[in-house]
Amino acid sequence: MTRRIVRTSIQLSILTTIIFIIVFFLDNYFSVLPEAIHSAFPSHHPGFVITDITLATCSSLNFLSSCKLDPGKWHRIETDLYLSRGWLTHAYIHIERKRESELRENDRVIHDVQVGKAEPPAPEKDQGAERWESRPGGIWLRRTAKRHASDSIKTVTAVDVLFGPDAVEPRPGWHLSEAPLILSNPGDNEEARLTIRRGSVIPAEKPVLHVRKDGKFKILQVSDLHLSTGLGVCRDPEPPLSKSGKCDADPRTLDFIRSVLELEKPDLVVLSGDQINGETSPDSQSALFKFAHLFIRRKIPFATIFGNHDDEGSVSSRENLMHLTQTLPYSLSEPGPSDIDGVGNYYIEVLARGTSSHSALTLYLFDTHGYSPDERQFRGYDWLKKSQIDWFKNTAKSLKLSPAHKDYTHVHMDMAFIHIPLPEYRNKDDIVAASGALRENPTAPGFNSGFKAALVEEGVLAVSCGHDHANDYCALSKGEGDNGKPELWMCYAGGSGFGGYGGYEGQRRRVRVFEFDMNEARIGTWKRAEGQAAEAREKEGDENGKEANGGGREDEIVIVEGGKVVPV
Repeated sequence: MTRRIVRTSIQLSILTTIIFIIVFFLDNYFSVLPEAIHSAFPSHHPGFVITDITLATCSSLNFLSSCKLDPGKWHRIETDLYLSRGWLTHAYIHIERKRESELRENDRVIHDVQVGKAEPPAPEKDQGAERWESRPGGIWLRRTAKRHASDSIKTVTAVDVLFGPDAVEPRPGWHLSEAPLILSNPGDNEEARLTIRRGSVIPAEKPVLHVRKDGKFKILQVSDLHLSTGLGVCRDPEPPLSKSGKCDADPRTLDFIRSVLELEKPDLVVLSGDQINGETSPDSQSALFKFAHLFIRRKIPFATIFGNHDDEGSVSSRENLMHLTQTLPYSLSEPGPSDIDGVGNYYIEVLARGTSSHSALTLYLFDTHGYSPDERQFRGYDWLKKSQIDWFKNTAKSLKLSPAHKDYTHVHMDMAFIHIPLPEYRNKDDIVAASGALRENPTAPGFNSGFKAALVEEGVLAVSCGHDHANDYCALSKGEGDNGKPELWMCYAGGSGFGGYGGYEGQRRRVRVFEFDMNEARIGTWKRAEGQAAEAREKEGDENGKEANGGGREDEIVIVEGGKVVPV
């Protein structure tokens, strides 16, 4: 009886395999399956394939010119190649796209795209291939009408535009043109570049964070990058440049962050707002991709919140920017609940070491909004709203009762990140001199919504912000009374980007590091300054490039010991 069952099972398996191969073969040649099933096969593309690309230019002086081609055939990419800065001239990329099931015999799909003045050479291994076809703007296409061409991994399935000589493409499956599009009177610092996707969308999987084998977890807080579309212009650079020196803000900023990543090797990067300098970023996507590329290529998880400049003067809303960030590899960013104020109110769980499903550390991230909604009564900046505070308190209580928290055998710790400081940051008596300096008055909200009290009530040990670039201290908030016990550390990251202001007492751009030692329930923190991080690596690294004795760390202190807030 057993032999018969085994034999029947083998026969059914062989028959199923044969039927699958036959169906796959027939569908490949004749598309016999419904589109939903047909598109699910790995050799097919469920979305569009691109059959043509062109560039349309129009002028306000020429009423016969048009930047919008026949919408029945062409889909326009809604990004002006002049970034709406051309007084009279505008230009847009248009693509012709079709679903695989809509392709006809004479339709040709694009397999390659290049940009340049001269016709690109034919590939040596493919001398019999289709010739290059010229399009406006220096665009060259290679198209083919061969059977099953749309199934090829070379098939172009999406087109986009990025800007700047420093543009990068962090999205998997996308390829950025080395040469910019050829436009009349292009901007000096914002050249437009085509980027294409081949094949299907590659969904980004969110990483799961775990404490390291040694029981530690390191967070690098980067605040106020102030990246632009294009290279950007340095503001108040320190060290100062000579009169003839040139300082491109974004390359210098990114070189600094790159050096810290190589030195610290963080387990997570938290970007605490003003990653984008809205006023100098007419294409915020290009600016956003620059910082994301740093982490993605190093496979470092990252999480973002917004500051008051990210969407300032930009065509991209907070919602759009967050959606874009969510789609990137290694991004842990979330928009948060839609029924509370702001975009980017969420939490991240760091699980215990190994394969444990128990939470060792919870990080809360909040949108502190932008400018005051009531300038007459509360000048300056906005505040965390009641809906956010209620969400936080309910979420914190719920998490504490969950098995993932209750069953953790060590001391669980909580921390929070914001952009605009809380009103309590203004209390100068709480500043710990050993942690950094107060160089500018904290530009906290004029209205106190009680968020600091909520953090203390729910057992959050520390909160860290950005916003005030020159401040880099930590303040220890205590309970009421002369003998009030320590209850919350409030830190600044310091400004990291040369596209934002600086120049206070010769302070260099900087970032903050938090190291969690779950063995001792301890939190230590220090800073890394631009230039000094690279110097520490060169002077104090061993032959393997590893840092020795924490060289180059600024103002290193322990702020939590045994799971309790402690004074320095």
